[in-house]
Amino acid sequence: MLLEAISSAILGLALAWAAARRLPHRLPARSLVLPTGVAGGLFGAFITHTALDFGNLFVILIGAAVVSAASLSLLVRPAGRLRRHSATA
Repeated sequence: MLLEAISSAILGLALAWAAARRLPHRLPARSLVLPTGVAGGLFGAFITHTALDFGNLFVILIGAAVVSAASLSLLVRPAGRLRRHSATA
């Protein structure tokens, strides 16, 4: 169980670090992105372990990666400003 938690936290941190390096202009501050990735990884491992109830580390890490990526995707902002045109223009 401890190995699952540490592995999923490291995986979430790695995903968050890669996202922060690749999309710095579309994400908020790094101090928010990194803990979000770790928390998503830990939560994903918890949900996967609870749902499947067996100790296959590979499957649990896949669940951790999916939830971590989903939580990081919620932080992404649009690339450009939204342009609104009035109906009369």
